[in-house]
Amino acid sequence: MGRRARDRRRQQQQQQQQRQRQERGGDSGGGGGGGDQAGWAGGYPEIVKENELFERYYRELGIVPDGEWGDFMAALREPLPATLRITGYRSHAREILHCLKEKYFKELEDLEVDGQKVEMPQALSWYPEELAWHTNLSRKILRKSPQLEKFHQFLVSETECGNISRQEAVSMIPPLLLNVNPHHKILDMCAAPGSKTAQLIEMLHADMNDPFPKGFVIANDVDNKRCYLLVHQAKRLNSPCIMVVNHDASSIPNLQIDVDGRKEVLFYDRILCDVPCSGDGTMRKNIDVWKKWTTQNSLQLHGLQLRIATRGVEQLAEGGRMVYSTCSLNPIENEAVIASLLEKSQGALELADVSSELPGLKRMPGVTKWKVMLKDGQWLEEWKDVPSNRQTQIRPTMFPVKDEEKLKAMNLERCLRILPHHQNTGGFFVAVLIKKSPMPWNKRQPKAHQKLPQRTGDAEVTAANSDNGSEHITEELTPDENEESKKKQELQNSDTEQSKKEGVCGPPPSKKMKLFGFKEDPFVFLPEDDPLFLPIQKFYALDPSFPKMNLLTRTQEGKKRQLYMVSKELRNVLLNNSEKMKVINTGIKVWSRNTDGEQFGCAFRLAQEGIYTLYPFIHARIINVCIEDVKILLTQENPFLSKFSSETQKKVKDMAMGSIVLKYDPDPAKPDDLQCPILLCGWQGKTSLRAFVPRNERLHYLRMMGVEVFKAKRKDEESKSKAEEELQHRLAQTEEGMDVEDKEHDLVTKMEAEIGEESSHSPVENSAMEVENKIEDLGQSGKNANSHVIQESKDTERSNVKD
Repeated sequence: MGRRARDRRRQQQQQQQQRQRQERGGDSGGGGGGGDQAGWAGGYPEIVKENELFERYYRELGIVPDGEWGDFMAALREPLPATLRITGYRSHAREILHCLKEKYFKELEDLEVDGQKVEMPQALSWYPEELAWHTNLSRKILRKSPQLEKFHQFLVSETECGNISRQEAVSMIPPLLLNVNPHHKILDMCAAPGSKTAQLIEMLHADMNDPFPKGFVIANDVDNKRCYLLVHQAKRLNSPCIMVVNHDASSIPNLQIDVDGRKEVLFYDRILCDVPCSGDGTMRKNIDVWKKWTTQNSLQLHGLQLRIATRGVEQLAEGGRMVYSTCSLNPIENEAVIASLLEKSQGALELADVSSELPGLKRMPGVTKWKVMLKDGQWLEEWKDVPSNRQTQIRPTMFPVKDEEKLKAMNLERCLRILPHHQNTGGFFVAVLIKKSPMPWNKRQPKAHQKLPQRTGDAEVTAANSDNGSEHITEELTPDENEESKKKQELQNSDTEQSKKEGVCGPPPSKKMKLFGFKEDPFVFLPEDDPLFLPIQKFYALDPSFPKMNLLTRTQEGKKRQLYMVSKELRNVLLNNSEKMKVINTGIKVWSRNTDGEQFGCAFRLAQEGIYTLYPFIHARIINVCIEDVKILLTQENPFLSKFSSETQKKVKDMAMGSIVLKYDPDPAKPDDLQCPILLCGWQGKTSLRAFVPRNERLHYLRMMGVEVFKAKRKDEESKSKAEEELQHRLAQTEEGMDVEDKEHDLVTKMEAEIGEESSHSPVENSAMEVENKIEDLGQSGKNANSHVIQESKDTERSNVKD
């Protein structure tokens, strides 16, 4: 039997099974919705939301207040409400919120579906400025009403272009408690999938008038494949202040920065330490946890969590703040880790009192007493009770501190535990640590702080202090050892010095590669005298203050197709640490090569991703447009100049052809119009004017201006489905009456050859960015990528429960 015949038969069988399930569901109707559930479940056995060991364990620990156990378990068995957060920078976020409340939420008022009133979305009371909402609307209900379907389409489209983020409510708490300011240097240690990282980037850009905040975010994850998901999330915010790296968080190396000719260790002002955990706080959305839960999960993860947290506080600056969080309720993963960290810090760390922060958030204080349960249900109260054959798995740090004075000084009650039944959320744990002095094992000055001899060369760097990035300080070297060390260091740097002078930041040498994954292209900064930049500077009349040294490409040879930009601070980090760390992505695309532009004096057109960063430095080729012009630009592909307002036509008349900036400024006298500024990249032709804006971004701006885009989108989907039906029909006709055994193979071979020939001639867009291709291909390429061989790789799989 041929491939198409098999596919057609399989499709017919699936349709028949679907009809049978629906019939069975219809027969059992009237029993309280049993029929709907049968049709929705699709024949899979429902997971029983019971776990006797789980109930016994948490009842004994007493983390749930007296009289609330029934409510706690009932909440865990209910599905988690969908929560969304309005992302982006302040003025745009306010416009999206206004659109949601005044248009979509109003349409849901008094709406009934199947005789039941639709529950209105509610703002999270503790999230600032009403920028986070939760709703109990399921996908099934969303498809049953045109108004709900319109709301659903809005959510999907805005999520695709990054203006709305689906994020669990409790996951939004850690970034808020970090108290980030635009000048802070931030490390996100276990960042994927990236929703918390996005919050941190937004906080850096609190002042929209500053395109280059002094702070930055370094977002790390141990899983190479998840790093590309992280890139996809972060690049929606179009920030030049984010760098994604791939390293084991428990041994993330010390980075160095150049400070007035000195190489100094980079210490972070804020660190987010959202560690891999057992995830029993996520039972409402990850129902597999019900049958898989065991105390063994927490016991196995405790050591990894403590190592990651320890590495975090080592890299924290004095006076800095680190938030430790898990989506687990277990004290072994929470208070035990914090208590151990506080004890070995010998007063260098303290728990911050955040009881007055996030008013409206219901929380439980941290516990000071707990016990350890083995997999077989045996309880252990102290380390001395642990059998000798279990002392490698059960560690002393898992038990509470017995010294009452020490325990009181730790203030463990300052930790927060979020219980699901209090505000209809998931379970969560947060602790906020402040570093008052260096860690006891880091009292001596790191070698990286020593004054280095001045060298020539713009981008010269020294080798890493150590392979694993440990901050533990070694004994002072004797003169002979010192001389030998210098020789080794010179030899180690000899291969990379030349490339550093040219501003090339490549991936780490292969001998240091502990993680597998995609091979990354180098980051090459443009030299000061690069002839590529002069035509760009002249064409766009760039301000003399434009930081051209921050421009980079991802290629050393051949034509440079894309130009990216990073902040001055991230450039410093990149140039001094490329051998120590695998950098996955950084920078924002600001210019793309356009061969048509060469004849007009500039081979590079502006990129929409970086227009808000570039705009303050551009003094030419700017056209101010009214809101009607913006609507024309966004709804028509290549409109003639005659369609625009007379003012726009006058401005365009004396301007040379090529890339332009189209700017819309809101009019306060017209409050019904869009009240946030818009910058669009465009192209001026001989007789036309067009916008180079991605489709989802077009739809976003049109919605903000009150233009109905739902019908147009629906028509597109209908035409696509029609085309697919016609294709299936033609394929079916081709197969009819053929001898499948004799001719199927020949037909498939011929069609595949034709498809291959067509695809070989298909045009390739010039604007294809290397890392974007890797993200898009992740679904296929990621399956074939090698998995990690480090010991904790099994544990990090559990980090999928985050966010």
